[in-house]
Amino acid sequence: MRWNWQRPEWPKFVWRPERLIAAEQAFIAGGGVFVGSVKHLAPEDKDELRVEAMSAEALTTSEIEGEILDRASVQSSIRRQLGLAADSVKAKPGEQGVAEMMVDLHRGFDAPLSAEMLLGWHRMVTNGRRDLKDVGRYRRHADPMQIVSGPIHAPVVHFEAPPSAAVPVEMTRFVDGFNRTAPDGAEPLPALARAGVAHLYFESIHPFEDGNGRIGRALAEKALAQNLGRPTLIALATTILAKRKGYYEALERNNTEIEITDWLAWFAATAIEAQRRTNALIDFLIDKSRLLGDVSAALNARQRKALLRVLAEGPGGFKGGLSAANYVAITGASAPTATRDLSGLVAKGAMLREGERRYARYRANLPLRAVPRVEIDEQGRLIESPDHGALR
Repeated sequence: MRWNWQRPEWPKFVWRPERLIAAEQAFIAGGGVFVGSVKHLAPEDKDELRVEAMSAEALTTSEIEGEILDRASVQSSIRRQLGLAADSVKAKPGEQGVAEMMVDLHRGFDAPLSAEMLLGWHRMVTNGRRDLKDVGRYRRHADPMQIVSGPIHAPVVHFEAPPSAAVPVEMTRFVDGFNRTAPDGAEPLPALARAGVAHLYFESIHPFEDGNGRIGRALAEKALAQNLGRPTLIALATTILAKRKGYYEALERNNTEIEITDWLAWFAATAIEAQRRTNALIDFLIDKSRLLGDVSAALNARQRKALLRVLAEGPGGFKGGLSAANYVAITGASAPTATRDLSGLVAKGAMLREGERRYARYRANLPLRAVPRVEIDEQGRLIESPDHGALR
């Protein structure tokens, strides 16, 4: 027996609950912080939070799998589906599909899981694909479903999932287990344990020809939302992308055993980081509104346009900072006018400058917020290390 699903105990995962007690408490407390912070947002900022959080997850959950999507197209699609004003950007099939899944997850977080829901998500995340035989249904191919790396002549098999013929039965049992461990189910589990088990369990079955990672992470978010009783909007995929190598290593370390304490500790720490990232995003939106209220009247039309464009990039702003050339491209100003405008933005407190002359870069005059890395030690204590660049 090499893989977890080949063990006689499968799928009865076991772990040490005491190692997750502090993490579960921290996650629930963080959820309270989220609710309290959102109350301070204006209605338009609440809409922006939903769009920004869902689009970031759509983009990063795809990037984890090596698929780079267009941010503007994803956001435009999400805005349309939420009934918000949308621009004229036309979403491509890939962007539209993953955006549809994120909105469906957000709206139907409290609905029981079903095979129909999973098959619908698969149709969404594979929208426009012509290279797959099984779209909107479980895989049926006779070849082993393996996760491999290395050259074709000497592949390294990191995991092999159950054969396709076993998938329908396995997924019936998975769906039942997911619903049974819900807060109102017969065997409820705490939030982080339930989400972590669901993600590893689903990835172990690997029921689809493609899209398993994206759907598996959506399932983890659904579990967390159900346990909190509201959409989480946490940056789970975004945080996983920031530590992608560790994510794959953690999954691989736990795909041969039924005892999964280490995996749950890794997942729980990552979920707490993700939650804190979202809370930092809320702080950014509050800071942004305050900044615009303080400086907007003092800016000319070009300066307001540039500042709003920088703020639209989110907490990180322009990668590397706004340059004079960026300013010219955004506003259509001449180079001398751009130099004067940028100096004015700094003088009026709207932006900060870093560097000099042609190396000068500008960012919005907002507090820099960072999310420290979280780990859970063997005693279940949360250990925080310095910022690893989660936000700016």
